[in-house]
Amino acid sequence: MPGIDLHTHTIHSDGTFSPRGLVELAAERRLDVIGVTDHDSMEGLEEAEAAGVEFGVQVVPGIELSTILSGEGVHILCYFMDPSDPELRGELLRLRADRFSRAERMVARLQELGYPITFERVREIAKGGNIIRPHVAQALVEAGVIATVKDAFTEELIGSGGRAYVEKEALGPLEAIELIHGAGGVCALAHPGTYREVSPVPDDVIERLTTKGLDGIEASHPEHGPELETRYTQLADRLGLFWTGSSDCHGTLYDPVRLGMRTTPREQFERLRLRAEERRG
Repeated sequence: MPGIDLHTHTIHSDGTFSPRGLVELAAERRLDVIGVTDHDSMEGLEEAEAAGVEFGVQVVPGIELSTILSGEGVHILCYFMDPSDPELRGELLRLRADRFSRAERMVARLQELGYPITFERVREIAKGGNIIRPHVAQALVEAGVIATVKDAFTEELIGSGGRAYVEKEALGPLEAIELIHGAGGVCALAHPGTYREVSPVPDDVIERLTTKGLDGIEASHPEHGPELETRYTQLADRLGLFWTGSSDCHGTLYDPVRLGMRTTPREQFERLRLRAEERRG
């Protein structure tokens, strides 16, 4: 049966597929809807939407915003926003500049620790897109420091709080929700089971975000086991939120390519779509 995958990445953040290549693969895998949600970037949306027309795949415009709450990382997925909204575009430009500076400082710390990587190579890996930690991790893999990208996310290297970690200058999740709604979009809490890479987002945090306008929860995700998925679908139902299932596909960055590994039920997608229409008035 056709499927709906609402969380994917392209070369404009830390994915390895072009927007067109991602949509073409979605068609091959019989997905009829995908959300293109690059980190803090909308640069791939125009190409993806054109490819969607070509391959018969509905492309939901999206972004994954990286936010900070009490020193902890929280990711917010945005859907059906207006890409021309000036406040949203301005914030994305600010975040891009911060990511550049942050990566530069992480590379400097790694060099101080004796790891043979350069910022020039990290920029090449990012291919002109937003620079994020997996690009630094890939440079470490190329240098033979670690075997896989995931191995970089440790206390020794660039895991949260690690020796070479640099915190981002990000919005708070409440500010992100306000920004998304102001741009006519809806928002969902991304992969809540991977909070700060080690533990689930506490339920009281999700409840607090809901009172401030959170619209949905990404309940089904490759990093969520059955117990977590059940926990988040039930929590979404209790709070009156929609819930999504998504692969969080990054192309060949992880093995195997995850596109379509998790999908969103049609009725939940319709709830998301209707809420977006309500937001736009």
